[in-house]
Amino acid sequence: MALMRSLLGAKKILGAVTSKRATSAAPKGFLAVYVGESQKKRYVVPISYLSQPSFQALLTKSEEEFGFDHPMGGLTIPCPEDTFVNVTSRFQ
Repeated sequence: MALMRSLLGAKKILGAVTSKRATSAAPKGFLAVYVGESQKKRYVVPISYLSQPSFQALLTKSEEEFGFDHPMGGLTIPCPEDTFVNVTSRFQ
């Protein structure tokens, strides 16, 4: 049940960020995310990250804080940049 909820959440997030504005900001198969607490840094990450539970946790936090209205054209992940890099570096 939790896996199904995670997959549905990932599909919802993917649908939200694949607007024309968001897709023009990243190559096909990738999405733009803005990471940081006060100053945001742009990262382009593979869509495959959406299947990673730890990345889904970051996105859940993002949804709680920002909803799906991301004025920068990509997802905003409100965590320290080093936390984001630490989490995503494990996705190999």
